[in-house]
Amino acid sequence: MKRKKKERQGLLKKTLETNPFMTDEALAEQFAVSIQTIRLDRMELAIPELRERIKDVAKQQLDDVKALSPDEVIGEIVDLQLDKRAISILDVKSEHVFSRSGIARGHHLFAQANSLAVAIINDELALTAKATIRFTRQVQAGERVVAKAQVRSSDSGFTTVEVKSYVEQELVFSGEFVMYRTNEKSKKGERQNENRD
Repeated sequence: MKRKKKERQGLLKKTLETNPFMTDEALAEQFAVSIQTIRLDRMELAIPELRERIKDVAKQQLDDVKALSPDEVIGEIVDLQLDKRAISILDVKSEHVFSRSGIARGHHLFAQANSLAVAIINDELALTAKATIRFTRQVQAGERVVAKAQVRSSDSGFTTVEVKSYVEQELVFSGEFVMYRTNEKSKKGERQNENRD
């Protein structure tokens, strides 16, 4: 059963508020209409295309990153709660893959995950002390990698961050990053001692 235009547009707006990274193709399939209809609906509702929605969210999130400058982040950070969780998106392009096979070079997936593990740290200094990684399937040019980072523990100057990267719902990379960070308690103690002197 086809929905009326007003009802469809209301549902489209709610859907994109919940998941701003849905493609026009996925939306067309969900609402059983053409991609052109979705594009027209978006235009009427003044909802930008996917690329612009990603850029807008990424700009807002980069303001919160402390341990990296924006140009050092690999991928687009689309969600960031410092010392808790973060999400980034990397669109795999021709420059990320081996020319003969079209398979993404592993260091790009690692760099996306590692820079996300650094970005999640609520500290001016965050360095990777140890990384345990696993590639679970090859990634091809044209695929979108969504990396999700979660802080697992924090103890005496080290924070453990788990990162899992997906193409659609399929796990393609996982890693555990032990991050060195400056010890805030000892820094505060040093400042208090300096103030007493």
